[in-house]
Amino acid sequence: MTGRKRYASPLREAEAAATRARIVDAAADLFVREGYAATSLKAIAAAAGVSVQTVNLHGPKHALLAAAYERALADREGWASLNDTDPMQRIIAEPDPERLIEMYAAFMTSANGRIAALLRTLRAAADADPAVRDVYAAIDERRLRSIREGVALLAARGTLPADRREDAAALVTMLVSTDTYLHFREAGWSAERYRDWLAEELRRVVGP
Repeated sequence: MTGRKRYASPLREAEAAATRARIVDAAADLFVREGYAATSLKAIAAAAGVSVQTVNLHGPKHALLAAAYERALADREGWASLNDTDPMQRIIAEPDPERLIEMYAAFMTSANGRIAALLRTLRAAADADPAVRDVYAAIDERRLRSIREGVALLAARGTLPADRREDAAALVTMLVSTDTYLHFREAGWSAERYRDWLAEELRRVVGP
């Protein structure tokens, strides 16, 4: 006796993806507004318009926080390196070094604006929750690895001397960090001013 074959349904897959997106987006909004610890799965379910059981299928809660961060940064989940995502692939494919820096500065300015509040929530929750602490450690490791990969790519193209790679990676890490972004934004800078400043500083560090 043979088992019944299961056929993938594009419509069903699209509906499932839309449901997950609603759940993750609802969780992100509640985590920022109410705090991670204060947000229940029941509240997430109500905000997403689904049952608690459905939320449980997409949880646990710390996994929803990780997914929210990934979606906010690159509009999809499950990437191992930021450089593998569509926005960064378009930047990496740019042959003109000057244009590449401008595109990267614009992307990181926009990305930091999207993730800043969520990252603050994540850091605060990590102090009390070991599972969230692991999420934050994994995020930080991917962030550092993505920057090192990007700097190595510039060195391979010949726009950055190989002996400057380590220093360049350290400086880029500081320049594009959410902490640096928030420092200037809270000092009254517009996002556009930060973007232009970032592009200029990146030219000094990794420009030809």
